Amino acid sequence: MAKILTTKEICEIVGGRLVGRDDLSIVSVNAIDAALDNELTFLSDIKYLESLSSSKAGAVLVARELEQIDKTQIVVENIDEALITILEYFSDKVVVTPGIHPSAIIGESSQIADSVSIGANVVIGENVVIGENTVIASGCSIGEASTIGSNCRLDSNVVIYDNCTIGNYCVLQANTTIGAVGFGYRAVNNVPKLIPHLGGVILEDFVEIGANTTIDRAKFGNTVIGMGTKIDNLVQIAHNCVIGKCCLIAAQCGIAGSTVIGDGVMMGGQAGVIDHVEIADGIILAARALVAGHASHGPVLWGYPAREIKKAQKIIAYTNRLPRLADTVKQLTEKVKKLEATKNDS
Repeated sequence: MAKILTTKEICEIVGGRLVGRDDLSIVSVNAIDAALDNELTFLSDIKYLESLSSSKAGAVLVARELEQIDKTQIVVENIDEALITILEYFSDKVVVTPGIHPSAIIGESSQIADSVSIGANVVIGENVVIGENTVIASGCSIGEASTIGSNCRLDSNVVIYDNCTIGNYCVLQANTTIGAVGFGYRAVNNVPKLIPHLGGVILEDFVEIGANTTIDRAKFGNTVIGMGTKIDNLVQIAHNCVIGKCCLIAAQCGIAGSTVIGDGVMMGGQAGVIDHVEIADGIILAARALVAGHASHGPVLWGYPAREIKKAQKIIAYTNRLPRLADTVKQLTEKVKKLEATKNDS
């Protein structure tokens, strides 16, 4: 059944100020160009004001009242926060039915809360602890002596190895692997030999991990992902890394072993960090940036290797001019040769 809110109800939910009609029925949220007259849109940047003027949207979330726009407006202090609140309302809620599927295999010594939902073909080792209201979807594998907190969601085929700790309110999307042995080899008689990894992985509360992401276990101690950090799909985090709180790490990033990343760090797509590097709080790595040394200032770094973005952009600009500069040098060299020849003849 479709969910419907009036503009008055939306305004009350987000604590905004209504400008215009309070009785418009809104059934969904959509982008400016695609929204219909029964949908809500939002103006995240003033550069989209012209598009908003021609939009069919019935109402719009704005940060300040726009006199030139003939639409119902809901004025809020923080558009992103208000948008998330409304999207959560319109999103389909997953109905959790506590229980264990008959095909699941669970170690006798494991402690599973009564409100946990465990899907088909799940395998849970011995001495595992799973907290209240957690959902373990089909095909997941949870190794011995691992702990999963309350209100977590593990999507299909998530693998958690032995001795890993997942906090409360964590989300692990499909095919994520937590606690695999890291890529730690040493040459013995000219043959690569794997170093045993005796440590584990700790995901603190409210961590969310995208699909097909891997977080390796530590050699000693723990690989740690801080509270509130969100990690995208296809990310590799190596052994003994420590990621701070409330970091955002986009798809295809790679973080090498024993790297320490501070709180609030953001990494754009395909950004990378070499091993044993420290990155200070609040630094932003733009897409494809490669950090090859300690990063203590910025706040935005970019390039290969990563530098402050203005410096990196200047280097790129100069690099793009090299063909023209090479031609200029060639021309000047020819002129010098002619001048020297003329001088010698005289």
